[in-house]
Amino acid sequence: MDAEEFRRRGMEMVDYVANYLENIEQRPVYPDVEPGYLRSLIPTEAPLEPDNYDDIIKDVDRVIMPGAASPACTELETVMLDWLGKMLNLPEHFIAGTHGHGGGVIQSTASEATLVTLLAARCKAVRRVQASNPEKSEAEILSKLVAYTSEQAHCSVERASLIGGAMIKKVPTDNNYAVGGDMFKKMLEEDKAAGLIPFYFCATLGTTASCAFDRITELGPICNKENIWMHIDAAYAGSAFICPEFRPLLNGIEFADSFNFNPHKWLLINFDCSTMWVKKREDLIGAFKMEPLYLKHENQESGKKRFRSLKMWFVFRMYGIQGLQAYIRKHVGLAKEFESLVRADKRFEICAEVIMGLVCFRLKGSNRLNELLLKRITKSREIHLVPCQLSGRFVLRFAICARTTDSRHIQQAWRHITQLTFEILQEPNH
Repeated sequence: MDAEEFRRRGMEMVDYVANYLENIEQRPVYPDVEPGYLRSLIPTEAPLEPDNYDDIIKDVDRVIMPGAASPACTELETVMLDWLGKMLNLPEHFIAGTHGHGGGVIQSTASEATLVTLLAARCKAVRRVQASNPEKSEAEILSKLVAYTSEQAHCSVERASLIGGAMIKKVPTDNNYAVGGDMFKKMLEEDKAAGLIPFYFCATLGTTASCAFDRITELGPICNKENIWMHIDAAYAGSAFICPEFRPLLNGIEFADSFNFNPHKWLLINFDCSTMWVKKREDLIGAFKMEPLYLKHENQESGKKRFRSLKMWFVFRMYGIQGLQAYIRKHVGLAKEFESLVRADKRFEICAEVIMGLVCFRLKGSNRLNELLLKRITKSREIHLVPCQLSGRFVLRFAICARTTDSRHIQQAWRHITQLTFEILQEPNH
């Protein structure tokens, strides 16, 4: 939508809401539909090309309104996670369908998904150990449980272990800032010999610092063999897996117990929308099951309790799969354009492979010099960069984020960076 159409459609939507409120007394207090009604009313997959906006609004009346807030939006979420799961070509066991054992659910953030899966894994591990060692108390088992993640993982993984009361160990990475199977296996052997119980591994696809990819094809079989829950956090990079050329980065997903990424980061869906899939939803339901009378109803085990999905439905239909793929490819192309500008300037260096929309770069020289450059960039308020540390070096991160970013913005940003660099290098002591 351009600004003019957005303005017009916005006014139409205000009228729609006002009419709803004005006539609310004429509406039934309880939906007259059977649970599961919604799935048969919409396609099983997202459209390849954009749908017409007027058709989408008509479908709100046809599909959503008969079910009101519940069960309509709850069921729509299950279907939307299936749509997105199919776009990513996830293994069949992650797709809820009508009889699948897994499925997807929307969380608020990737941090929340990590915490939820760690708690579910902890519960599952305690039950497994007690099944073969009934004399062991829960407290005794919990004191031996150990989780693992990359030394490059987001700090939220460590925070999840603190909240979950579980020990966590950081696995060292290779030269590409990725975790491989050999190092992980070595740590596991040492910890098992010391009497610890490995129970959870959080792999990262697209680390925050440099967008590195843990080797899940190596790590997955190890986790499966050792009864370790493997969760995959692809918070930023996951959106790109809808493009066939990036899907190989998700190879190994078949070994995972859970997988999460944030469509609110790079798939044009507004915050909050963090999508999480589990191989067996009973692992999650079993860990958090509580049954007060006011929540009891005859469909509570159907796996159809979901929410926050209308925005996914609108975006997928307004853009179509091809439109979303084009958007991802454009951003990756712009990052490659920026990378080539950096590489053409002998004063700078690229610090990590550019795979998605993130470019890690720095001025050749001291950390202090790069800190000074970032300080000048921040002070000038024309662009905003967030730094990271890679191999002890202070690194600048150029991320393509906005929907409307274009080649001219990349050129303009690079001119700005090189102008400030020129000024710094002219100063005494440089």
